[in-house]
Amino acid sequence: MTKDKARPDWDNYFMEIAEVVAKRSNCCRRHVAAVIVKDNRVISTGYNGTPRGIANCFDGGCERCNSTTVKSGEGLTDCICAHAEENAIVQAAYHGIAVKDSTIYTTFSPCPYCTRMIINSGIKEVVYKDLYTIDEKSIALLKQAGIKFRKLHN
Repeated sequence: MTKDKARPDWDNYFMEIAEVVAKRSNCCRRHVAAVIVKDNRVISTGYNGTPRGIANCFDGGCERCNSTTVKSGEGLTDCICAHAEENAIVQAAYHGIAVKDSTIYTTFSPCPYCTRMIINSGIKEVVYKDLYTIDEKSIALLKQAGIKFRKLHN
């Protein structure tokens, strides 16, 4: 078997799934995804975008994201898009699937808001691909809560 056809390890397998899920994002600023895994089985996925029943972000659903004057990292409280981690946790709850003691794979490290959801939902580990720009609080919260937090190294 050639190296580029090698079987991925579990971490890379789940992160590759997250990268495909991110393609479903309807946010016009950033495409982010999360995959929640328990016992090496995907139990939920989520991507960032407007809530169910609201016009897609890229169709004008979120004024903040569609603004050409709002800079990255500004006006975040005006954004109506749900985050990928939030959607993955909420989708699991919507379908009656417990996420306690699971691992969440995210294409970006979680923001403080999603970090609180991760902690309160009982997820035990966060594996991320890229570091989000406002993560100091998230890292401190995850450490304090005793949740494993690591960057995926390929």
